[in-house]
Amino acid sequence: MTVKDIARPREELVSASPDTSLPELAQLMDERKVGCVVIETDGDPTGIITDRDFAIMVVGEGKDPTELTAADVMHRDPHTADADDGVFELCATMREHGVRRMPVVEDGKLTGIITLDDLVVLLEQEMHDLSEVIRAESPAYQTS
Repeated sequence: MTVKDIARPREELVSASPDTSLPELAQLMDERKVGCVVIETDGDPTGIITDRDFAIMVVGEGKDPTELTAADVMHRDPHTADADDGVFELCATMREHGVRRMPVVEDGKLTGIITLDDLVVLLEQEMHDLSEVIRAESPAYQTS
């Protein structure tokens, strides 16, 4: 299974340009019910901003969000996953870099996003399928 098999596609990705104001980003995140916005320039992921960044780097530091843009807060050059990477490789990369969200690229261009939540849902589905196999192949439990 590859990243492109489980990543959220481009049309579900929330992205913005580096000059987008923070209030606009917050509104986008609220409307789309997401925890991050990928910042892109000409289809290339150039940054990422999470809801945690708003809390720590803006509110926590007492900055005025109306005076800031994505470029002021974003993590530049985010770690990305190639669409053809395997899931185990993806997990290792996320662990190595301590990230929960990764833009997905194909031929260097932004094509989607993959999150830790997506991986947990995948794991839940796989565990359900495995438990069904066990139930089908095991004798019924006896109750006393």
